[in-house]
Amino acid sequence: MLLRHHESTQELEFRQLSTVQRTRAELIRTQHQTELTNQMEYNKRREEELRQKHTVEVRQQPKSLKSKEAQIKRQFQETCKIQTRQYKALRNHLLETTPKSEHKVVLKRLKDEQTRKLAILAEQYDHSVNDMLSTQALRLDETQEAEYQGLRMQLQQELELLNAYQSKIKIHTDGQHEREAKELEQRVSIRRALLEQRVRSASGPVPPRHGVSAGAPKTEGHTVMEALKPGSPGQS
Repeated sequence: MLLRHHESTQELEFRQLSTVQRTRAELIRTQHQTELTNQMEYNKRREEELRQKHTVEVRQQPKSLKSKEAQIKRQFQETCKIQTRQYKALRNHLLETTPKSEHKVVLKRLKDEQTRKLAILAEQYDHSVNDMLSTQALRLDETQEAEYQGLRMQLQQELELLNAYQSKIKIHTDGQHEREAKELEQRVSIRRALLEQRVRSASGPVPPRHGVSAGAPKTEGHTVMEALKPGSPGQS
């Protein structure tokens, strides 16, 4: 009777432990999944915010480029004015120092030289503008790419830290479950040994038959505490 009760109690204890551990594992799994989902949504939101920031920068770039182009144009116009003043001063000087019969030739030579110099200035202006546009566009692309890669690296590190933390929690929980199972097995084993000892003690000596002596009676003084002593049957 005691052993049957022990068996049913043992089954109930193992079932309860299994339920508790399964519930705990499910809660941890749900929590970790929620944490991971939140981290992924956070990563996605950060990347989207950066893309929006880059889009605004690209839209604003024409204004910045126009401002820089206007600055280059003002410098070009100022250089052209200086060149024109120098041309007029040189023309007046040559007209004053050159015989009148040679004025036509001198003026043509000066005009051609002035045209050539202005063409060079115009070419330099176009080159400066084109170089500025390509440089600024490339610089923006490089800056945005570096920014994006830096964010990706940061978010990846945060995700790896989360995974490492969750792995540590799972290992700890698995170890806890293993210890709980072993402790329950030990308690059940000790309780069964004590019950078996009680059953043997309660059965008493076998009564003699046909005058045959049953010999010295067995000791009936075993208690639960004695069964727990080192070397007792309950500790085997």
